[in-house]
Amino acid sequence: MSIVNSLENTDFGRKTWTLVAILAFWGVAVAVLVQTGVYREIFTPLLGPIIAVGMALPFVAYLSFPGFRSWAEAIGLRRLTAFHVWRTPAALLFFWYGAHNWLPEAFVRDAGWGDVGAGIFALIVTLLPESRGRYLAFHLYGIADLALALATGMTLTLQGDPRMAGILTLPMALIPLYGVGILGATHLMAFDLLRRGVGMREAKG
Repeated sequence: MSIVNSLENTDFGRKTWTLVAILAFWGVAVAVLVQTGVYREIFTPLLGPIIAVGMALPFVAYLSFPGFRSWAEAIGLRRLTAFHVWRTPAALLFFWYGAHNWLPEAFVRDAGWGDVGAGIFALIVTLLPESRGRYLAFHLYGIADLALALATGMTLTLQGDPRMAGILTLPMALIPLYGVGILGATHLMAFDLLRRGVGMREAKG
């Protein structure tokens, strides 16, 4: 069945809306926990593992449920990659916080500029003809960017920089506690699709 037909398939639509509902619940839950101060009460070194779990759980679900995997295959690598274009406008929030000294300069540099690069890279790869090599290069860059931002943030937090408290205020908190989990999971899914040779309309180099 072609990707176009898959998109029109009732089962595909049901899975899509189910996933949208789950993601909406996740986002609202994060916002509530941040707004009520729950996250600020968490032992600071645990924030990194919490963010990592946020990336791992969707990927575990992807590996565990064949329906989820077939949905990702129908979405395809082009759409999974295009999803990351939003990282460029999202980076503006890092720059806004940095300009007001609400986040450390080093964190804004690594997380903000890294996301600008990832968003532009994703756009370029999406606009070009499908290529396994380009998809792999982007997703390697993208997940490395997330890892660098996470490492920088944790280092500055453990060093006691008070400005890192800004990461646990809305709307900024939605990026590490919600967006990063989704982005990381899509990278991992893309790696699996590339490994299995699926998710592309044309198998090119």
